[in-house]
Amino acid sequence: MIDHCTRGKSKIANLKSKIDSMNSERIQKLQAALRAQNLDGVALLPGPNLLYFSGMHTHSSERPLVLLIPADGEAAVIIPVLEAQKAEAVGIPAERIFAWGDGEGYMGAFQAACQSLGLAGQTLGAEKLYMRLLEWDMLEEFAPGLKREYADPILYDLRLSKDQDELAKMRHAVAVAETAMKKTLPQIKIGMTEKEIAAMLMAELIAAGGEKLPFEVIVSSGDNATSPHAVPTDRPIQEGELMIIDWGTIVNDYPSDITRTFAIGEISEEQRAIYDTVKAANAAGIAQINPQNSCHDIDVATRGVITEAGYGEYFIHRTGHGLGLEIHEEPSIMTDVKQKLRTGMVFTVEPGIYKPGTGGVRIEDDVVVTADGCEILTTLTRDLITIDNR
Repeated sequence: MIDHCTRGKSKIANLKSKIDSMNSERIQKLQAALRAQNLDGVALLPGPNLLYFSGMHTHSSERPLVLLIPADGEAAVIIPVLEAQKAEAVGIPAERIFAWGDGEGYMGAFQAACQSLGLAGQTLGAEKLYMRLLEWDMLEEFAPGLKREYADPILYDLRLSKDQDELAKMRHAVAVAETAMKKTLPQIKIGMTEKEIAAMLMAELIAAGGEKLPFEVIVSSGDNATSPHAVPTDRPIQEGELMIIDWGTIVNDYPSDITRTFAIGEISEEQRAIYDTVKAANAAGIAQINPQNSCHDIDVATRGVITEAGYGEYFIHRTGHGLGLEIHEEPSIMTDVKQKLRTGMVFTVEPGIYKPGTGGVRIEDDVVVTADGCEILTTLTRDLITIDNR
């Protein structure tokens, strides 16, 4: 299948041992779930699930790459030869690495894999968001009678509860993001633009150890802050308004996602009342987090506080979303989601009020469900901080 080079073999062996011990339990759980759903296997393309189950860092490109995990037996992969060493490193047997080069193209590798693995007539699980026609058409061409079922519910269910390694990485990502914000705040001056503040924060994220951004930093002030997903503009921040900063970083594949709202100089009584309402809503939502409650209970709690204060129409998004290998994943913290909370679930609690003419407020924390409640991963104060530097 591939040529095995000797250079770096000891390094690869060490990496293989580390990754095997980390992911073997995940693959066994996946295989049990596949058998329970009468699936013969699952086909994964580059993305969070491929990384989660294999440990391979890959990316989607014009070169097809498919990880095939059978319901029984060892994983196999169709992979460009320039990335085949990654498959060796995670312990995929050489005879199950179907590598192809740009010279001969990928059709031969697909044909060899389909025949060797006996995929004809089987039913494979696939992901709605990641499976492409290119790869599936090739599998169908060389595996007559191949059938597809969506495997997303199985895959996401297995990823819902984070293990201790994942939680440690997320705590680290939170610490990096908070360090960056603490370094940025003293540098912010009235009259700076939203873009300038965002650029400073991004620089501090890198300096603090952030590896990449899970999303573009949001800095929005005044009426711009009444749009939850505003982008930084050339608008200067001005006294008497509120400023939302939504930021995070990725470290070792796992993200943080934090939002805090700041007062720019003296603000109005209503602006302060809105802030206090959102702060109370955040606390009410967090108080509902335990394995006896559901996503519904958290959203009802936050929404209830805001509605009772008379701002219900200005809370225009869900209370939160799951965090993991993806910045937005399951569970969704919404009123109509009755899913029970599980120990190890990580998600955001981020109620907000966005009132045109007055401003916007959002306070977002990252939390993990524990056996008797929750651990709040974020530690930055939720008290209103006033920026008055000139």
